[in-house]
Amino acid sequence: MEKPKACFKTSVGGQALMEGVMMRGPKKVCVAVRRPDGGIDLFEEPVKKRPWSRIPLVRGACNMVDNLVQGYRYLMRSAEVSMGDGFEEEESAFDRWLAAHAGPKLQSFIMGCAAVLGGMLALVLFMVLPTTLVGLLDRYALPLGGFKVLLEAVLKLGLFVLYLFLCTRMKEIHRMFEYHGAEHKTIACYEAGEELTVENIRRHSRFHPRCGTSFMILVLIVSILVTAALPWGSTGLRVLLKLLLLPLIMGISYELIKLAGRYDNFLTAVISAPGLWLQRLTAFEPDDSMIEVAVAAVTPVLPERPEDGLW
Repeated sequence: MEKPKACFKTSVGGQALMEGVMMRGPKKVCVAVRRPDGGIDLFEEPVKKRPWSRIPLVRGACNMVDNLVQGYRYLMRSAEVSMGDGFEEEESAFDRWLAAHAGPKLQSFIMGCAAVLGGMLALVLFMVLPTTLVGLLDRYALPLGGFKVLLEAVLKLGLFVLYLFLCTRMKEIHRMFEYHGAEHKTIACYEAGEELTVENIRRHSRFHPRCGTSFMILVLIVSILVTAALPWGSTGLRVLLKLLLLPLIMGISYELIKLAGRYDNFLTAVISAPGLWLQRLTAFEPDDSMIEVAVAAVTPVLPERPEDGLW
């Protein structure tokens, strides 16, 4: 396999898992998870071609839904592998009913819908709750006039940052964020054209402009700008309009992050800045064993020719 040129912008990306990393290349996905015995479990599958992947603005929301479904599946696999015989997923009455009455395809569909709804609920919460709070404050306590949009923006960003900070206080999540750092450093090493060794990877930055954290903060920032002119006469109407605009907001955010991941200039530096700053809460310095897992995950998905993996 050829080495990439320096500053090569690759389409290879990934996701941190429980004691593992998922890497996605142009044609293949690989999940690498550290087993309890110290070995590394590998799971590979082909990348599924999506009809929307080449449609600007549409692909943003569609890719997010798809990534939520697949990400949940990989996360559950990593939990099962990393915990070995000690993994016992709590089974609810609904789980038992599902296992008894639904086939494998229907079970996968329902669990995928649950993953999407969970992820979308979190995003909607950060977009809807601030609007509701500001609307209630303006109507029943303190008339805010033209400051409503500003206060809504501050609450929206503040709640999101607070949520991420609280996540880092959880031991398991903090460790997953260390694997997130390993994923970023490994991709940065590959893009720099260096051999993928622990020593080389360790020297690279744990921050990367093309990251899920960057996408999420861009969605919130773009939503502030796009919805600033929406009417405040009815808080419910404003919330409804924001939800209707959400697919467009995701689409714009996705195109911006693609732009930032492809070019290096003043504009892309401005676009990347909020996400890179926020990655201080979601991408920590990994240890060498985590880097080894990231290398194991990325190696099978790298294209034979670097130009086949252009971002």
